[in-house]
Amino acid sequence: MVNVAVQASFMLNTGEIVDMKTTRTEGTAGELQTSTDYSVSAVSIGTYGEGKVITSILQAPSAPNGIAWAYVNRRGAILCILPVEVAGVASQPCPMPLSFVLQAGDTIQVMANSAADREFALSVITNQGTHAIFSGTPAGAGNTDLTHILSGQGLGASLTNQAVVSHYATSVDGSKLDSGGGVYYLNDRGLPIGGTVATKPQNLQPKPNSMGGALIGLNFVARVTTNA
Repeated sequence: MVNVAVQASFMLNTGEIVDMKTTRTEGTAGELQTSTDYSVSAVSIGTYGEGKVITSILQAPSAPNGIAWAYVNRRGAILCILPVEVAGVASQPCPMPLSFVLQAGDTIQVMANSAADREFALSVITNQGTHAIFSGTPAGAGNTDLTHILSGQGLGASLTNQAVVSHYATSVDGSKLDSGGGVYYLNDRGLPIGGTVATKPQNLQPKPNSMGGALIGLNFVARVTTNA
């Protein structure tokens, strides 16, 4: 496996810029810590910025072959999903999806992709303020139902009676995606009632959107269909 630099930078309400850089093995998830280029030691975002607020994202979490997903972790749960990008393929800085005061113990968790990785990742925010990430890896032609990266549960079990109001998806599969160019939310009868296209991060930085949201029921699934 290849070790690569994973980077990000954030603006705090104090006017400070937090530069973050960690070497990670591609295909593995782990913490992104502060860069020793601008700080004495590599520490968690919560340790560096305790009591402060991240106001904007200057550089989304990035890696040479892209980041499948990223989020702020608080006590083992997803507090806030974060945008992602391939190193060198960036758009303009963006605001944080959620405003919160950093606490000791808060960390930024990322999944750095390898060049051959086909992981499909879906990041969502609901009307109840829940942030969730679902993923799956297609292995050929067929259906792949996405599951929560922490609990392993499907869309319906994770977000019952909540409405998806913002989401974005990443995939390298491009024209191999037959499910509306991304992912469909299927109801308990197997009918699509929502979903979102997937962005190929090597070509364009993914951005959240509010189109294709849906009220989620217990047996609903997030399904990706590929033709190869």
